[in-house]
Amino acid sequence: MFGGFTKDLGIDLGTANTLVYVRGKGIVVREPSVVALRTDTKSIEAVGESAKKMIGRTPGNIRAIRPMKDGVIADFDTTATMIKYFIRQAQKQRSIFPRHPNVMVCVPSGITAVEQRAVEDATKQAGAREAYTIEEPFAAAIGADLPVWEPTGSMVVDIGGGTTEVAVISLGGIVTSRSVRVAGDEMDDSIISYIKRQYNLMIGERTAEQLKMEVGSAMPLETVETMEIRGRDLVTGLPKTISITSDEISEALADTINAIVEAVKVTLEKCPPELAADIMDRGIVLTGGGALLRNLDKLLAEETGMPVIVAENPLDCVAIGTGKALDNIHLFKTRSSSAIRSKR
Repeated sequence: MFGGFTKDLGIDLGTANTLVYVRGKGIVVREPSVVALRTDTKSIEAVGESAKKMIGRTPGNIRAIRPMKDGVIADFDTTATMIKYFIRQAQKQRSIFPRHPNVMVCVPSGITAVEQRAVEDATKQAGAREAYTIEEPFAAAIGADLPVWEPTGSMVVDIGGGTTEVAVISLGGIVTSRSVRVAGDEMDDSIISYIKRQYNLMIGERTAEQLKMEVGSAMPLETVETMEIRGRDLVTGLPKTISITSDEISEALADTINAIVEAVKVTLEKCPPELAADIMDRGIVLTGGGALLRNLDKLLAEETGMPVIVAENPLDCVAIGTGKALDNIHLFKTRSSSAIRSKR
């Protein structure tokens, strides 16, 4: 059978990272969604991990950019090039008959018809035979092994790099959802702003991300942790080292976390009573990189009065769900076209 030579792909095209799932193999590519461009020749210098290392360290003629912003395409051509690179990476050491795969890409639930069309077009331009889209929280729920096809309510909160997706799912569809463009990147920006305001010190994105991961917490920790960071003193213009505590990072993240908590509350308010009862039994499931922020599950449980569980493998849930959805690709073919018609 010719179909054996081509493997369908599921792509979690995230603002911060892109994961590619090959049907029958699992996740084979996991790289940052970063592209390094030469400004003089407009050629691609690097993609993925090697491009991320260049952020904040490039000469004038090279720019390291993230072509995805808030979960949607900010730079069409660069995104298409990036997807092409990732598809090629996924297809390495495979068939001697390279064929165009069907590709399922996850998109935020609050995406517009134009943004959805841009994702499909960029994927086709990158070499896909057919491009399908799946809403991110739905993919996350499938990846977290929630009973999405059954007549029972499941609630998932997917905190990625650019967006936080909150959805209540039942019978293979999203009953109510909310997509807010506040997530991991916004947390990093909050940390940068806080340190600039408090210490007149300018730090980069990578340092902010490191602070969030190492001493960050949604609530003050019982034992205060500290971390040394280096940056540029805005008064003297010289490099400077300071120590930051976990309590300070909690304070810096407070507004961003409140926006996520608010999105969860609003979604619960819109949820039909029968499904709310199911969620009370099963709990709210957290997925995405933001789910790894310490004490976020405790804070959400306190604020909503519901049990909150962090998925077993939060970083991979969306990619695994997108890959598993390939088994029901026929459902998404009709869904994509009808979704576009309804959003027009």
